[in-house]
Amino acid sequence: MEYFIQQLINGITLGGLYALIALGYTMVYGVIQLINFAHGEFFAAGGYVGVIVLSYLAGNGHLETHPFLCLAASFALTMVYCAFLAMGVEKVAYKPLRLQSRLAVLLSALGMSIFLQNALMLTQGVYDKAYPSELFQGGLEFGDVTVSYLQIMMVGMTVVLLVGLNLLVFKTKIGMAMRATAQDKIMSSLVSISANRIISLTFAIGAGLAAAAGIMVGLYYGSVRYDMGFLPGIKAFAAAVLGGIGNITGAMLGGLIIGMIEIFGAGYISGQYKDVFAFIILISVLYFKPTGIMGENIDDTRV
Repeated sequence: MEYFIQQLINGITLGGLYALIALGYTMVYGVIQLINFAHGEFFAAGGYVGVIVLSYLAGNGHLETHPFLCLAASFALTMVYCAFLAMGVEKVAYKPLRLQSRLAVLLSALGMSIFLQNALMLTQGVYDKAYPSELFQGGLEFGDVTVSYLQIMMVGMTVVLLVGLNLLVFKTKIGMAMRATAQDKIMSSLVSISANRIISLTFAIGAGLAAAAGIMVGLYYGSVRYDMGFLPGIKAFAAAVLGGIGNITGAMLGGLIIGMIEIFGAGYISGQYKDVFAFIILISVLYFKPTGIMGENIDDTRV
């Protein structure tokens, strides 16, 4: 029973990260019906910006004296950086092709993914970059069950970001504009909603969430790598499809399910096949229920 609880905690932690990344896929698809395969690279870029900021602060002694302030600063700077990076990618790679076929835009997304990954490799090197180890040492123990302070921070941060996104989308005028653009771009433009601004904002929000996940993964595993965005990106895409592509709540649920399945599959079946489970789920969902668990909404819950 204690082993099950430990795996449950690990699954919630990992599933929350997948949910953050999956939201970028589902939001962009909801607004412009595009699968942004370059999204995983924003996650990787976030991990690198986080390690650069935290290493700089650690080298100047600020991390030891003000750890939480430094961590908050790294999250803020990283999310802002990746938000602007995503808006730039949208302007360069997607906006000129908006009236072209979906295949052309999809190929552009794949090309941008390769470009960004190689840019990270050329600028940051092929070797792993280690995160400072001073943060979040230790944890809470309940018998044989251990919850690290880092896991508590990750789950708490994930919940804050997910709640904040829901409030933004469903309780603000910006969110209303996003939902209106997703439903009908022409009609929304008639009520003075700029589709271009909304699309750029959607890319920025999705990339910011992925960047936050990148920092948390770097802290959790201790390092980042230039190609770290590929597998988590594909798994997050599987989570978005599982929940119902274009549905925010579905992406959150799908991320948690994928994380749980991966952790429990690795714990009870084999850790060698942990990356396979997400793809099995993706294939199964596409075959048996292509619209996902929560379907593809066309009302005001869709983004």
